[in-house]
Amino acid sequence: MTHTQAGLQALLKATQAVVELETLPVVLERIARAAVELVDAEYGALGVIATDRDGLESFIHVGMPEGDAAAIGHLPEGRGVLGALIDDPMPIRLQHLADHPRSVGFPAAHPQMDAFLGVPISIRSEVYGNLYLTNPRRGAFTEEDEQLVTALAATAGFVIANARLFEETRLRQQWAAASAQIASTLLESSSESALSLLADELIGRTTADRVCVVLRGAEPLTVHVAEARGDGAEDLAGLLLPAMRTAASVVFEHGDPRTRRGARHDPDPDAFAIVDADGGAGAVMFLPLRSGSTTWGVLAVARRPGRAAFSTAELDLADDLAGRVALSIELARAREQRQRALLVDDRSRIARDLHDHVIQQLFATGLELQAIAESVPDPGMSTRLQAAVATLDESIAHIRTIIFAMTPRDERSQSVRHQVLEIAAACSNGLPQPVAVSFVGPVDLLVTGPLTEHVTAVVRELLMNAAKHASASSIQLRVTAELGHVRISVEDDGVGIAPDGKRSGLANLSARAESLGGTFLIASEPGRTAAVWSAPLGEDHDG
Repeated sequence: MTHTQAGLQALLKATQAVVELETLPVVLERIARAAVELVDAEYGALGVIATDRDGLESFIHVGMPEGDAAAIGHLPEGRGVLGALIDDPMPIRLQHLADHPRSVGFPAAHPQMDAFLGVPISIRSEVYGNLYLTNPRRGAFTEEDEQLVTALAATAGFVIANARLFEETRLRQQWAAASAQIASTLLESSSESALSLLADELIGRTTADRVCVVLRGAEPLTVHVAEARGDGAEDLAGLLLPAMRTAASVVFEHGDPRTRRGARHDPDPDAFAIVDADGGAGAVMFLPLRSGSTTWGVLAVARRPGRAAFSTAELDLADDLAGRVALSIELARAREQRQRALLVDDRSRIARDLHDHVIQQLFATGLELQAIAESVPDPGMSTRLQAAVATLDESIAHIRTIIFAMTPRDERSQSVRHQVLEIAAACSNGLPQPVAVSFVGPVDLLVTGPLTEHVTAVVRELLMNAAKHASASSIQLRVTAELGHVRISVEDDGVGIAPDGKRSGLANLSARAESLGGTFLIASEPGRTAAVWSAPLGEDHDG
């Protein structure tokens, strides 16, 4: 068998080794290994050229033990002789690497390499990468070796193209499945939890190592990392950054997705979103979250250094996912607004029914019982009927408070009733039953201006004392505005105030009443504590 026939058989064997349909990383490693075996070289590698043609995006090497590769440090970046092949994609065959004018030597711990053969790999008219081979065991690379590797590189181009299509199809399926699942999950969730849920779903269902959801900051020209998941997320959530320090601001401005590949020793202004490790920066893409023509948020999706950069296809797929996600969040918000509108309408109807029917009937019943109480000769029966009338009056007061709380109002409204009801609701957390609130008299008309602040402060102090220290099962609050005074009374069925207990809060309430010309009285025993605070109406309470 002639040397040429042996070479052709070796080429056929190498071709058969790489034509099987596999994932792209597996295909690249097989091509590099087949090239080494084809020309019987000691070391070989396949370098993938970055999309901007500034160096190598990835470097797959064979023949060198992992321990030796780790001792060298970072992989080649496509400078020196490797860069010459990128700049001018023509085969390079050297007897000695040091003879080339762009040779820059080797880093510490790098094995000795002498003879060199470099051949470009093209996919159609695009140069995808290069095959690098060194140290042939026969002593030097021949012209026939160059021709064989060039033929293998041509076949490898078609194989890589098919593997890329296979990889893109797989990615499309993966992103489409993630997009559908995330959109469905967001539609079923509340808008308040949407961003947190979005970050959880993205980090779990995509190929990302870090996900950040970025919003416009409260301060001008700032951005805010609302959610972060993945590598280093605990240091990123809540971060406030100047807008000029990140490409997210450009996405906010123009609404177009952006991507950047990984690099080494890269002082990048997008460092908050990029995964850094071993002196390298991973790939990242920024995706707009839009509502109509407005970009209200940005997704920053990143990979660790050494992983492949995001391809154009991935960027398109991820941008489509971001669009679906933003639409799902908008639909969830619209659904909640609709539900709130329906709730407001329902509350308005109930409030009207309570006012127009229930209160009228209770009031009529009370008048009838009062008339009967005045006409019956039995004093005991008359007293019981009067007590029933008083109970009806109290029930009417409670119903009126409920009607007021249910009636739709301007969100900017800050009447004393609204504030008292909000304080009572907040203090009801953790209690066996909510604080019972009632109002007597035209509270909103008479309690205005600086007096409102005094009243709300007193209500908050009394309710918090009862809720925290009384161990009560029920608390009643009544605010009365009549006879020239505002009066706040709070009763509970708790353990009472210990004689040696701290009274700093109660002393403050007493001092506040005295400064306004009012009074503060408290009576306490186990099972019942009553506190009454009052101040005159219609005076200057600025002090």
